[in-house]
Amino acid sequence: MAAATILVADDDRAIRTVLTQALARLGHEVRTTGNASTLWRWVSDGQGDLVITDVVMPDENGLDLIPRIKKLRPDLRVIVMSAQNTLITAVKAAERGAFEYLPKPFDLKELVSVVERALNAHQTKAEPANDSLEEEQLPVIGRSPAMQEIYRVLARLMGTDLTVMITGESGTGKELVARALHDYGKRRNGPFVAINMAAIPRELIESELFGHEKGAFTGATNRSTGRFEQAQGGTLFLDEIGDMPLEAQTRLLRVLQEGEYTTVGGRTPIKTDVRIIAATHRDLRTLARQGLFREDLFYRLNVVPIRLPPLRERTEDVPLLIRHFLNQAVAQGLPNKSIDQGAMERLKRYRWPGNVRELENLVRRLAALYSQEVIGVDVIEAELADATPAAPVVEEAQSEGLGSAVERHLKDYFAAHKDGVPAAGLYDRVLREVERPLISLSLSATRGNQIKAAELLGLNRNTLRKKIRELDIQVVRGLK
Repeated sequence: MAAATILVADDDRAIRTVLTQALARLGHEVRTTGNASTLWRWVSDGQGDLVITDVVMPDENGLDLIPRIKKLRPDLRVIVMSAQNTLITAVKAAERGAFEYLPKPFDLKELVSVVERALNAHQTKAEPANDSLEEEQLPVIGRSPAMQEIYRVLARLMGTDLTVMITGESGTGKELVARALHDYGKRRNGPFVAINMAAIPRELIESELFGHEKGAFTGATNRSTGRFEQAQGGTLFLDEIGDMPLEAQTRLLRVLQEGEYTTVGGRTPIKTDVRIIAATHRDLRTLARQGLFREDLFYRLNVVPIRLPPLRERTEDVPLLIRHFLNQAVAQGLPNKSIDQGAMERLKRYRWPGNVRELENLVRRLAALYSQEVIGVDVIEAELADATPAAPVVEEAQSEGLGSAVERHLKDYFAAHKDGVPAAGLYDRVLREVERPLISLSLSATRGNQIKAAELLGLNRNTLRKKIRELDIQVVRGLK
C-alpha cells in the first residue's frame, strides 16, 4: 500500500496522538486538528487522501460535514468515529456516505485495517441522507461491543435489498431489528408486513403468504390477498421461519428463485417486488439435517446472517435499557421511577432467560405497581424471586441447545441404570422419565406461558397443549 496523507479531526488530543503514531508507523503522513473548520479548509484546498473524523466537535458535527466533502471531492473516503454508540449514529454515517463507522473506544488494529481498505477500495454511491432520523426514534438499544457490531452490519445493509436471516433467542428483539432495516432502508416508504409462522395453523400458511382465490378450498368464499401482495414494494418479515411447513417452504423457494408466485387456487403468475427478512430462534442447519427444513431454502435466506446476543451476554446494556423502558412508561402515563445503584447491580447479575422482553415487562411492573419513587434492591429481590428459576435441564437447554442438554441427561439416566435396563419398553420408559418432567420444567421456567415453553422446547403450540393434556401436567392458573 502506497503512502498517503491522512487528515484526522478529533477534539481529543490523546486520540490524535495515538492515530498519528499508529498511521505514521505505516509510512503515512498524518495531519491532525481538533475542529471541523480546519478539516474543511484542508479538504477544500485539495489536501489529503483519506479523512478520519469524530462526530462531536466544538464547531460542527462531523456527520454534517460528510455531504459537503462528498459533493466537493466524491472520491475522498471518510471514516467516522464516535462515542455516541447508537444505531442512529451508524445509520447516519452510512447514509451520508461514510466509508466506515467505528465506535469509541475503537480497536487500533481494526482501525488500521479499515484505513487500508479505504485507501484501496472503490467508493460506492451512498443513499441520500434521511435527515429525519432522531435519537428518540431509536429502535434498538445498546452500547456493548456486541451491539456495536450489529449496528455496523445494519448500517451497511440499509442501502441494499439483500435477504437477511436474524437468529437469536426469544425476546432478543428480532422484529425490532427487522423493522430497523426497513424503516431506515431504501424501502422505508413501502409497507412493512410481518407474519409469524408459529402463530398460524400449518394448513393456512400458504394462503396467508400467497393469498387465495374464491372457491380455492372449503370456506374460501372470497378472494383474499396474501402477505406477499400486501408487502409489495416494501419488506416482508417471516418470523419463526423454522416453523414453516415443508410444502410452504417449496413455494417460498420458488418465489425467491423466480420472483413470482401464484395464489392458492390461481393460475396466473404474479410478479413480486419484496425484500425478505427472516428470523428464527431455532437452529436451521440442524433442522435441515433432520429433513425438517429445506437446505436450498436455508442458503437462499441466509444471505446475510445476523445473530442477536442474549441479554446475559451484554449485561452492560441493562442500565441503558432500563432507562429507555422507564422513559417509555412515563410517556404512557405511568409514574416516573428510578433504580438505585444496589438494585441496578442486582439486575445486571440476573441471567434474563426471557431476554430484553423479560426486562421490559419487569420495568413496566415496577412503574405501575410500586409506590416508591426510587426502586431499591429489596423490591428487585422480591420480583426476581417470584420469577421461578429454570431447573438445570432448562438452563442447559437455553445455553447449549435443547438437544445437547437432553442427550446429556439421558446419558446420566443410563449411567444410573448401568446394572441393567429392561430391554422391553425402553423407549416408553425413557420417554416417561424425560418428557413429562422436561415439559413441566419448561412451563415452570416460563411461569406457565405455553407460547414461550413451546418455543423453548421447539414444539408447535398445539402439540404442546396436546401433550399437557395427555400427560396430565398442571399449568399455573391465570397464565397461558
